[in-house]
Amino acid sequence: MRMTRSVDSVQFLPFLTTDVNNLSWLSYGALKGNWTLIVVNAVGAVLQTLYILVYLHYCHRKHAVLLQTASLLGVLVLGFGYFWLLVPDTETRLQQLGLFCSVFTISMYLSPLADLAKVLRTKSTQRLSFSLTIATLLTSASWTFYGFRLKDPYIVVPNLPGIFTSFIRFWLFWKYPQEQDRNYQLLQT
Repeated sequence: MRMTRSVDSVQFLPFLTTDVNNLSWLSYGALKGNWTLIVVNAVGAVLQTLYILVYLHYCHRKHAVLLQTASLLGVLVLGFGYFWLLVPDTETRLQQLGLFCSVFTISMYLSPLADLAKVLRTKSTQRLSFSLTIATLLTSASWTFYGFRLKDPYIVVPNLPGIFTSFIRFWLFWKYPQEQDRNYQLLQT
């Protein structure tokens, strides 16, 4: 974004959903008293918020981005209000919040499937990021192992689709190798 001063090739929704995902898991970690969940997701939320601000800086359609952000933040505030004010029992709150976080994480990992359909149609992986695929696999696997260690299905189950979709993307990179963009090669020299 910084080099091209444009967000034309970058989708906004993954930044926003990841930020909401981090904030949700931060709340789950706080309720559970798990400092690993708290620290990792607090750092993640701060970084994603910075990415959103950078995206907003370079975006020409600021109104649409701000509307999406406000809408999702509204849903997040309503969700937090529900969990913290209307569900009095801590164990029930933990289960319902864990389920909410799980569903949101699964939807976040499955959101790139729209790009996968385009990759299959165009037979080109130019829209996919290899480094992001590696990061997704490592992150999903780490959280899955951590969830197994804690015996917490709310951490294990939602990270399995991240592992699955990463392997699908690796297969697509193998089947449709990326051709280096000429402009990218010039930048590297």
